[in-house]
Amino acid sequence: MQKDWDDSAQAWIDVMGTDGDWGRRHVLDAPMLARVEARGFRRAVNIGCGEGRFCRMLKARGITTVGIDPTAALIERARCLDPDGDYRVGRGEALDLPPGSMDLAVAYLSLIDIPDLPAALAEAHRVLRPGGTFLIANLQAFNTACPDQGWTREPDGSRRFCIDHYLTPRTVWVAWRGIRIANHHRPLAAYLQGLLDAGFELRHFAEPAPQGVDDDKADRYRRAPNFLVMEWQRRG
Repeated sequence: MQKDWDDSAQAWIDVMGTDGDWGRRHVLDAPMLARVEARGFRRAVNIGCGEGRFCRMLKARGITTVGIDPTAALIERARCLDPDGDYRVGRGEALDLPPGSMDLAVAYLSLIDIPDLPAALAEAHRVLRPGGTFLIANLQAFNTACPDQGWTREPDGSRRFCIDHYLTPRTVWVAWRGIRIANHHRPLAAYLQGLLDAGFELRHFAEPAPQGVDDDKADRYRRAPNFLVMEWQRRG
């Protein structure tokens, strides 16, 4: 599956640009940044950092950030855009960081890409100091359970969002704009129980709505939202 990310890296870079795609710009960036503003975080790790966009946003807020991603071409792009940044090729299941070295760990739409979720959650817990924060943006589980991207058109012309086999974990292949990658569908309980088992406590949960845009895409989003945001704390 890493080969598919390698093959899709340039298309991903083209789609993200420097500002991110629609969902990041209009839905996730504001609530994610609101969870880090004025919190006193000094050191962060961005797990699955991609081309480094959110790392740069954290850096602009005075947070020293290590970006880790298994796709070498994305790390190369991150270094190009931020030559002074710390970007490393690596996997969320095996972070090359000392225990307790981070105030903040971020998984910004990356847990769905990680095959071994328990290992990744255990690693986030290991590298956080006691009381440290794990900030997560993730696809809604009903979104990853949808066949053919979910939306269908009924005989009367109306549109419906369909899901199937919600409780069955599986690999889901998604493709758009030259990108073809594997997401890992898991029911929401797999994430929640996995985080509890790893030693985290839930501090914040949100299903953010689009901001600053009111078009057909925003309307579809409000009918079947794509994302959720969670903040978890490592137990002291």
